[in-house]
Amino acid sequence: MEDVKKVLMKKSKRSKMEQFGKAISFLCIALIVVVVLSIFYFVASKGLATFFVNKVNVLDFLFGSKWNPSVVGSDGKALVGALPMILGSFIVTLLSAILATPFAIGAAVFMVEISPKQGQKILQPVIELLVGIPSVVYGFIGLSVIVPAIRSVFGGTGFGILAGTFVLFVMILPTVTTMTVDALNSVPRYYREASLALGATRWQTTYKVVLRAAVPGILTAVVFGMARAFGEALAIQMVIGNAALIPTSLTTPASTLTSILTMGIGNTIMGTLENNVLWSLALILLLMSLLFNIIIRLIGRKGALK
Repeated sequence: MEDVKKVLMKKSKRSKMEQFGKAISFLCIALIVVVVLSIFYFVASKGLATFFVNKVNVLDFLFGSKWNPSVVGSDGKALVGALPMILGSFIVTLLSAILATPFAIGAAVFMVEISPKQGQKILQPVIELLVGIPSVVYGFIGLSVIVPAIRSVFGGTGFGILAGTFVLFVMILPTVTTMTVDALNSVPRYYREASLALGATRWQTTYKVVLRAAVPGILTAVVFGMARAFGEALAIQMVIGNAALIPTSLTTPASTLTSILTMGIGNTIMGTLENNVLWSLALILLLMSLLFNIIIRLIGRKGALK
């Protein structure tokens, strides 16, 4: 009986392989969690040093309008107002999302509802091509085409919020379109069949049934595109002008958090105020990325409940 019990209780080869696979998966997940927490801790420790080590006031940093960390103002405090970059990042992100959303929804409706075959043959390869183009290429195109066009139409230098909006519009359009297509494809077929059976036209079915059912997915696509636009650095740096000033119009040079970071992080010494304030800008970017992820999860949860 003991021999039979040992044979029955002995783990099979498949059971051992399953346990081994679970252990590997757990280690990989643990590694990812440790890396993410380490990055967050590193950025947070460097960014918070501005306020705890250099004694910069948080409100002065967030709402100050003058940025020149190497210069001390008349009040004896360093000029580290990040409001111009924060406003520039938000304005460019919102305008590019507003501009890209109608085009993305229109392209997705054409590919899914109107002409799936032509959409797969024509639009899908174009979208995939746009996704694969490096950011520096978008920046060069913006510098060579968009900036001169804005200069000739509106005057000025051509650099500014408007040029950055057009560049980011093209960059996030494929992402928003692809995710919107997935959202429309996820709408059950019987929704369309029931609407048509009740006498609705094809457009009424698309507008009042399919698009409304896909709203959570479309919102997720828009927020995801905004997250990418908010964190874009190289392309926006080449066309926005990189002037740390509060934007007064769409055609005057401005700056974003990422453009100031990429320009200054290599020209400062670790541990100095000039370096710490750049890490504080990076901390704002990290917190905004976290906020975008939370919004996406909330939208997805709301859609799942429906």
